[in-house]
Amino acid sequence: MYICCFVFVPYFPFKRNYSDPETEGEIFNSLVQYFGDNLGRKVKAMPLVEETSLLEDSSVTLPVVVIGNGPSGICLSYMLSGYRPYLSSEAIHPNTILHSKLEEARHLSIVDQDLEYLSEGLEGRSSNPVAVLFDALLHPDADFGYDYPSILHWKLEQHHYIPHLVLGKGPPGGAWHNMEGSMLTISFGNWMELPGLKFKDWVSSKRRNLKGDRVMPEEIARYYKHYVKVMGLQKNFRENTYITSVSRLYRDQVDNDGQDRDISTQHLQIEKSKFTKRNWEIRGYQRIRDGSHIPFCLFAENVALATGTLDSPGRLEIDGEDFPFVFHSMPEFGAAISKGQLCGKVDPVLIVGSGLTAADAVLCAYNNNVPVIHVFRRRVTDPSLIFKQLPKKLYPEYHKVYHMMCTQSYSLDSNLLSDYTSFPEHHVLSFKSDMKCILQNISGLKKIFKLSAAVVLIGSHPNLSFLKEQGCYLGHNSSQPITCKGNPVEIDAYTYECVKEANLFALGPLVGDNFVRFLKGGALGVTRCLATRQKKKKQHLFVERGGGDGIA
Repeated sequence: MYICCFVFVPYFPFKRNYSDPETEGEIFNSLVQYFGDNLGRKVKAMPLVEETSLLEDSSVTLPVVVIGNGPSGICLSYMLSGYRPYLSSEAIHPNTILHSKLEEARHLSIVDQDLEYLSEGLEGRSSNPVAVLFDALLHPDADFGYDYPSILHWKLEQHHYIPHLVLGKGPPGGAWHNMEGSMLTISFGNWMELPGLKFKDWVSSKRRNLKGDRVMPEEIARYYKHYVKVMGLQKNFRENTYITSVSRLYRDQVDNDGQDRDISTQHLQIEKSKFTKRNWEIRGYQRIRDGSHIPFCLFAENVALATGTLDSPGRLEIDGEDFPFVFHSMPEFGAAISKGQLCGKVDPVLIVGSGLTAADAVLCAYNNNVPVIHVFRRRVTDPSLIFKQLPKKLYPEYHKVYHMMCTQSYSLDSNLLSDYTSFPEHHVLSFKSDMKCILQNISGLKKIFKLSAAVVLIGSHPNLSFLKEQGCYLGHNSSQPITCKGNPVEIDAYTYECVKEANLFALGPLVGDNFVRFLKGGALGVTRCLATRQKKKKQHLFVERGGGDGIA
C-alpha cells in the first residue's frame, strides 16, 4: 500500500504573507481531509514548498498525477479508484474467439488479465489494440450497427485504490464544456458514456427525453461533470489548475547516448541517493475565486498526460489570417450564426478543411441557409478521408456532406452554386482586408472570391509547453509537434507508457484516439501497468522485510 502525503500548496520565490485563510489554508485543509479520509491516518501539516526547497521538505510522493480532466482523465481516475471490470455472468460476446478467451479467466478482472492475448486478432477504428479490445467489451459489434449491451460488470474493490490527483483547467469534462452553444449534434450518446453510468439512464434521471441517438455537446459536458460526482471521484479532482512545468527531479549527468541530461537540483550539493530517478516535479498555479493565481508545486512517481489536442487550433500561416472575419473554431462560427451575423448574406462563407469539424461547419451553414465555399487539399477519392471510415447508416449527415463534396464541385462552366460548392485539391493563398480570398489549385490556377466570413478548421495541436521541447521528443517524429493523426505520442501498445520517457504515460487524442469510444482503452492499459508494478513492489517489500528466507 502506498503511504503518501503531498503538498499542493503555494510556493513563492519572494516574501509572502502566510495568513490568507481563503487561499493557502483552504487548499491545504482540503488535502489534509482528502488524504486523511483515503489513507485512514492523520496527516500532519508540512512546510510550504519554497522555490529552493530540498526534496526532504516533501519526501513522499503521490503515486500518480493526471494532467487533463476530460473523459480520458475521468475514466483513468475511475479505474485508479479501484473500480474493476469483470465478465458478466450471463454475457456472451458475439466474437466467439474473444469470448472463449474471456471464459478462461472469468474469475479475474480484465485489469488482471493479459491484454495482449485478449487483443490479438481484433480489428477496429483505432491503431491501439487495447483501445479496440475495451471498445469491443463495452460496445460489442458497434461498427456493424448493433447496440448490444456491455458484457462487463463493475465492482468497487477499494484495496486496489491508487492515490492520484487529476488536474484540469475547468470543470470535469475538459474541452466538452467549451463546446457549449454549438448547434451541432455529435456521435451516439451511448458512445460518449463512461463505465458504470449509462448515458440514457442519466438523461432519464434528469427527466429529459432523448429525441434521437445523437445529443448536444453541452449534454455530454453535464454528464461528465455529474459522473465524477456520482462515482465519488471529486476528491481526486482539482479545477482551475494550469501546469507550467513537468520535469524530472533527478537525471543522470550522462545518459546512455553520452548526452548531458538536466539536473534540476545541480546547484545543491546533495547526494544522488537522496533523489528518486522516477520522481516528477509538477509546477503550476491555481486560479481562485477572486481571479488571483496561487502557485503550487507537487511531486509524483508517475504522470499521465490526458490533455487532448484542442488547445491550439491549426493555422494556415498565410497573409490576412488574423483579420476579424477569419474564425478558427466551431464555437466562434456557431456564435456568429446564432447571433444572425451571417444569415441573409449574399457572399458565401469559406470553410477550410476535410475533417468532421469542417463537415460540422458545412452542416451548420447549410442548415441556416448560408452559402458555402468548401476548400480542401485532398482528392474526394482519397482513401484517408474520415468519411471513408464512417458507416453510412450511423453517420448519414456526414455522408451527406461527403456526397456534396463529390457532386457539387466547382467548374469554370458552372461557377459557384447557390448553396454549396466544393474546391477539391485547392488551398488558400491569402485573405484580403476587403473580405476577399485567393484560392489556388494544384495546377497553379488562382481564383478570387468575396466572402462574408471564413472558418479555418484544419485540426489542432495540444499544448505541451510544460514539457521539455514542447513534448516533441515524445512523438514518433521528434522533430515535429505532437498531433493526433500525423505525429502522436509514441507509447507501448499495452501499457501506454511513453517509449522515450519512463513513468510518463499518455492516452486519448495524444495517442491518436479522438473518439471517446476508444480513449477509454488508455485508462485500462495505464491502470493495468500501474497495478502490476504496485503488486511487484509489495512482493519485493515482503521479501526484504522477511530476510533471506523471504518469510515476513
